[in-house]
Amino acid sequence: MTRAGHERMKDELERLKKLERPAITRAIAEARAHGDLSENAEYHAARERQSFVEARINDLEGKLGAAEVIEPPTSGDRVTFGSTVRLEDGDGREVCYQIVGSDEADPLRGRISILAPLARTLIGKSVGNRVVAQLPGGKKDFEILEANFPWPANPA
Repeated sequence: MTRAGHERMKDELERLKKLERPAITRAIAEARAHGDLSENAEYHAARERQSFVEARINDLEGKLGAAEVIEPPTSGDRVTFGSTVRLEDGDGREVCYQIVGSDEADPLRGRISILAPLARTLIGKSVGNRVVAQLPGGKKDFEILEANFPWPANPA
């Protein structure tokens, strides 16, 4: 995963441990104070939320523990994991993507998973190459215009 993706996961883990977990513990204690637990909807909702948060904490700890952090390339014209790419499709429209790990993919923000069909097609190619990607909507042609440029903090 990229350094940015690793940091986002660490931040989420810290938030869950320091904010969510204590808040749920308080909610459970408060619900218990209301009496009969068998018919206490607040208690059951808090326990369900606790189960979800604990599962997410375990998931994040496992992923962070096994993660290999790779710095995105900032130069060169070959597309690799972490690369940013600017493409032109067959209709002349330009799009920008960053190829990231599946846990940090966010297609609406231009971050596509290394496992996505377009990313798999681009890996190993260079600026100037034309590629044909088999996308869910059918085959689409692209030309690689630029690679390995700084990714904007908030891409549109």
